[in-house]
Amino acid sequence: MRRAVCPGSFDPVTNGHVDVINRAAGLYDELVVAVLVNPGKAGLFPVEERMELLRDAVADLPNVTVDSFQGLLVDYCRTHDIPVIVKGLRAVSDFEYELQMAQMNRELAAIETLFVPTAPQVGHLSSSLVKQIATFGGDVSRLVPEAVHDRLAERTRRAEQ
Repeated sequence: MRRAVCPGSFDPVTNGHVDVINRAAGLYDELVVAVLVNPGKAGLFPVEERMELLRDAVADLPNVTVDSFQGLLVDYCRTHDIPVIVKGLRAVSDFEYELQMAQMNRELAAIETLFVPTAPQVGHLSSSLVKQIATFGGDVSRLVPEAVHDRLAERTRRAEQ
């Protein structure tokens, strides 16, 4: 069985993430979408809510599961017997950072990394930009799954009050 993990903070999940997950799901028998738990960083959405939003976004993909991890990704991969990490790339700047990570993961645990370039129509998306746009009242409905859009609208309304 071919297994891979697609890690990230997914705060929030965007249509760019969904694009990479969909394409990776077509390449592997099982794909785990793993949400990073970073105790030193407060996200807009708590980890459990991010996982819920991801599950909703990938509900039509029967070979995709959503999990969370803390610490080194290679440790998660070893523990769960996952030999491949799938990472989406938007631009050359992503590649430079991700290449170093891939080389280190290979050195630490012989874990391979597959880079998936995002589709052109979602290559400009990032969670940070989406949050910023939503915070200032911009329309992000075309940038995120519907459930995420609804939760972002709810969060930004609460922040304005």
